[in-house]
Amino acid sequence: MTYTLLIADRAYSSWSLRGWLPFAAFDIPVKTQVTRLYDDRFQQDLAGFAPARTVPVARAPEGLLLSDSLAIAWHLAEAFPDKGLLPADPALRTQAMNLITEMHAGFGHLRAACPMNLRTAWAGFESSDEVQADLARLDRIWGEALAASGGPWLCRTYSLADVFYAPVATRIATYGLTVTETCRTYVEAHLHEPNFRRWRAMGLVDGPDQSFYEMGLDRAPFPAPPALPAHAVDAGPSENAACPYSGGPVTDFLEIEGRVFGFCNPFCRDKTVADPEAWPEFMALLRG
Repeated sequence: MTYTLLIADRAYSSWSLRGWLPFAAFDIPVKTQVTRLYDDRFQQDLAGFAPARTVPVARAPEGLLLSDSLAIAWHLAEAFPDKGLLPADPALRTQAMNLITEMHAGFGHLRAACPMNLRTAWAGFESSDEVQADLARLDRIWGEALAASGGPWLCRTYSLADVFYAPVATRIATYGLTVTETCRTYVEAHLHEPNFRRWRAMGLVDGPDQSFYEMGLDRAPFPAPPALPAHAVDAGPSENAACPYSGGPVTDFLEIEGRVFGFCNPFCRDKTVADPEAWPEFMALLRG
């Protein structure tokens, strides 16, 4: 039984990231559809999930509509109690729920001043007093949770609490925001988390830049783990006859370490070029 999930531009839609991560991190089958912010497509695609008004929105196998990231999270935690979306320990479970709901309702100044952008970092961003207050709150609640859990995650193991704070961690990285060393380590854990790396790799290639997210600042490299050098090439032959993801025949190609590999479409190729090590299926080909 598979869910259907509608998200928007991966590089920019922080709530879409919160909607997608529970499925990816906890191995819940989902078919993902991607729409485009600030485009006629958005309302057209959303119409298929009426009466939802924004993304993410999911449809459960039995037809239930989940029209918010929090609804998606709670539903999946109840539907899959053995997958560990929330901690089993009652005290940790309560802590996770407190963290999640504070994120869902709060940190408005940080979210408004620092939109999520996974395609670049910005140099020279100056935080307002209100943003600094949001960062101080994060320092406190993250610091207390991580001190109790021992890290690297807020409630010992990765949970929905970490899902909800993943886009916040990216903002700290994108804008070079000042936090404690404990919180900086937590941000780094998110940037290296395998599912986030896959999301960002797809976000780098799932459409052109959105001008809405330009900040009028100098660009800087996004502080992600370094990617293995790879580039698209026009033609094969490739070492593989079938796409490592779909199993379909290859039509698009990349070169890495002097070797050529094929994929069933440009997106499969381009997401691999963006971060080859994010994709276990491809790395099995490369190192196998």
